[in-house]
Amino acid sequence: MRMGRVSRRAFAVAALSAFTMMPQASAATGRRGGAPDSEMRGVWIASVANRDWPSKSGLSAAQQRAELLTHLDTAADNRLNTVFLQVRPTADAMWPSPYEPWSQYLTGTQGKDPGWDPLGTALEEAHARGLQLHAWFNPYRVAVHADPSRLAASHPARENPDWVVTYGGKLFYNPGLPEVRAFVEDAMLDAVAKYPVDGVHFDDYFYPYPVAGQTFDDDAAYDEHGGGFPDRAAWRRDNIDRLVRETADRVKEVRPSACFGISPFGVWRNAGTDPLGSDTTAGVETYDDLHADTRKWVREGWIDYIVPQLYWNIGFAAADYAKLLPWWAEAARDSSTQLYVGEALYKAGDPAQPAAWQETGELSRHLTLAAEYPQVRGHVYFAAKDVAADRIGAMARVVADHYGQPAPPPR
Repeated sequence: MRMGRVSRRAFAVAALSAFTMMPQASAATGRRGGAPDSEMRGVWIASVANRDWPSKSGLSAAQQRAELLTHLDTAADNRLNTVFLQVRPTADAMWPSPYEPWSQYLTGTQGKDPGWDPLGTALEEAHARGLQLHAWFNPYRVAVHADPSRLAASHPARENPDWVVTYGGKLFYNPGLPEVRAFVEDAMLDAVAKYPVDGVHFDDYFYPYPVAGQTFDDDAAYDEHGGGFPDRAAWRRDNIDRLVRETADRVKEVRPSACFGISPFGVWRNAGTDPLGSDTTAGVETYDDLHADTRKWVREGWIDYIVPQLYWNIGFAAADYAKLLPWWAEAARDSSTQLYVGEALYKAGDPAQPAAWQETGELSRHLTLAAEYPQVRGHVYFAAKDVAADRIGAMARVVADHYGQPAPPPR
């Protein structure tokens, strides 16, 4: 039997209260143990291109707030315990930032004050519902178009055009410039310093996904800073390693109670490329194509948690969920990094997807399989509007089969 909304929320608040009483990790390790009954039950709320929230730009402050609260209510109603709110989608801000302009996805005009504080409100209202909130940042994406003149006049990318690379019809900050890395860290840490966020979260965009026939032009940066590396790829990976390590260190300094995690594309390397890789034939490998050595971050314990986006069904030939799950469990074994699994709820019931995604029970089977691996500490669903719509009842099946009672997130 499904509980009513009020009683579910009461259970969630009680669970959070119990969780906050748990002993914290020792200062020596800086990591979190987690009670046996804890698990991550998360949902991403994407703001880029008004994907989940706000549903469109230009809504009134009251409408924006109401939509946000509905997403939080829906998360609580489904016995989730964590929301990952995208607060820096395109080198902009969902809070009053001295570094970057207000996001265009709020008002329709980049730099225009929306008349309220979305991040502050989201935190207060999430906590009131027993939900944790991780502030989700995209480090290097500047715009999903290629026209700098469309950015706010005071945008740092316009004031520092040498920081920007145009690639694939989009604008990106150049990860190879130390001054860029320092700036994006400062811009993100501003929110972490000002707000009691429970976590800091990066998605899968480091160097951009490859575009056929195009070259990411970082020649000048490589010439200046790439000495001592065997090739450009090694230098690029070091640039991303530095961003990850430095962000992790700074989060611990600024807000020791917050955790830091990343949700990369689900394939590190194919076994055909590297014997340490997964039994997959994916067209993208994070190590080679995004210059993100995600396995290393886990093994070295640089991040508190990782959420590989295992956005494929069980039995999918090129990237089988049932093969990637044990690979990631092994990668996380005996490390200090928590492993959660990113789940493609958005594919459930989409007629463009394979037959497996037309089955209500596909996602529930993912959780049943994951329960066999103690390294897997929970799941995160992409994304909020799909939790709300639940086209074929896939989320309802997950809740019925696996979320019978509230649970605190791991710590």
